[in-house]
Amino acid sequence: MHTNSRIILILALCTFVISAKANDTLLYTLQQCRELALSQSNSSKSQQETLLAAKYNRQAALAAMFPRITANASYTWNSRDAHLIANQMEFPFGTVTATEDGTPSFHWKTESTNQTIKDIQTEAGQAIANGYQAIYDKLTVDLTHVLVAHVGITQPIYVGGRLVQAYKIAKASENIAIIKSEAEHDDIIYNVDEAYWRVVSVSKKKELAEQYYALLCQLEKDVQAALEGGLVTQSDLLQVTTKRGDAEVKKLQAENGLTLSQMALAQICGLPLGTLFMLDESGLSETFLPMDSINTELAVNNRNELQIMQEAEKIAKSNAMLMAAGLQPNIVASAGYIYTNPNVDNGVSSNWDGKGFFSAGVVVNVPIAHADDILRYKAAKHAANAVVLRTEETRDLLTLQTTQANQKLTEAQQKIALARLTQNNAAEVLRMAQESFAAGLITASELMQAQTVWLAAAADLVDAEVEAKTTETQLRKYLGKLE
Repeated sequence: MHTNSRIILILALCTFVISAKANDTLLYTLQQCRELALSQSNSSKSQQETLLAAKYNRQAALAAMFPRITANASYTWNSRDAHLIANQMEFPFGTVTATEDGTPSFHWKTESTNQTIKDIQTEAGQAIANGYQAIYDKLTVDLTHVLVAHVGITQPIYVGGRLVQAYKIAKASENIAIIKSEAEHDDIIYNVDEAYWRVVSVSKKKELAEQYYALLCQLEKDVQAALEGGLVTQSDLLQVTTKRGDAEVKKLQAENGLTLSQMALAQICGLPLGTLFMLDESGLSETFLPMDSINTELAVNNRNELQIMQEAEKIAKSNAMLMAAGLQPNIVASAGYIYTNPNVDNGVSSNWDGKGFFSAGVVVNVPIAHADDILRYKAAKHAANAVVLRTEETRDLLTLQTTQANQKLTEAQQKIALARLTQNNAAEVLRMAQESFAAGLITASELMQAQTVWLAAAADLVDAEVEAKTTETQLRKYLGKLE
């Protein structure tokens, strides 16, 4: 059988084996891998929770501007009552004593020896004691069970802009959470694309290694036959055998590399590490992004990193205004309804038919000498200036980054064109070398050199195509055009 025919047969068998193996595995497209990774990403779920927390914080800051209604109630049990006057009172003419059991008494400072007058004093003293006892009882408050209930409303009228600035900070924080969620989405897509095309690269290099190994196996058989015919030396056969052994090792390395890269992609996509799958390689040699119509300034303005810095700048400025609010007057209005038992609706009574009362007022607080608030305000202003400077620095860095990615993709496309030309030339040289070897015009060593050049050129083309795809994804990420 002619050498070329045998090579074609071997390559056809390799293709059949690969196709048969593909029938037992799943075929994933790049879009399917992206969707799997996005649905399985714990970090993406965590970012969604953070986004919800920021949303509710913003709503809470808005709600703080509206009236706040509160209701309070308390109950107290006391072992003793309250007496508003003393149980004993001294007068210039005597001392009166009231008791809790209702048996008052009065003692005159001087008592007459005349029995008639003494009887009058006794009756008068008892009358005074009874009157004082009555007053004592009336001014005794039953505090055994004390209930206080209050319903009130508080409305800030002016608090130096604290509430407005707090809302702005919460709103900017929510925007940052949204931007970070979008950035997380883009990072996942980029990581998937990078792992996806790495698998494609290793898979293609594995195919090349198998083809190269098949070529050397066939060449070893041909040289063995030529050795038996006395056309070549044993040294020629040893060179081919050694080369074939090296190719077998490289083929094994390529197989192991493919397994590891597939496991890495499966981990990103949330699939079991041992999942068998194949990837759609149809878009490897295609790039769709026009490189001559990039608006770098617009692209940088849309970058997540810059938008986060701009929101942080808003937070820093609002924080400075928040510190300045400590130097402004505060006006708060309040109103409420209070009910107590014992009540003071008509004296002090423990009857439940007492009425509560309404109250309303305005509190004004004017800071006069607050050195700490002044210093905090100055510190917050300098912190805001620092954020502004970092924002401008970030803008410059992102402009440089986007420009470099654009240039890198242009270079990658040029590499592809050159690699394709080199690979076509190497394939033609290999074809001519095979024909020359079959005709006995060149040695096995020269044929192996042509095979090595062909393998290197084919591998370079794969590298150039994969580099272009990953660079395209990176530039799309920078431009905010990831789907």
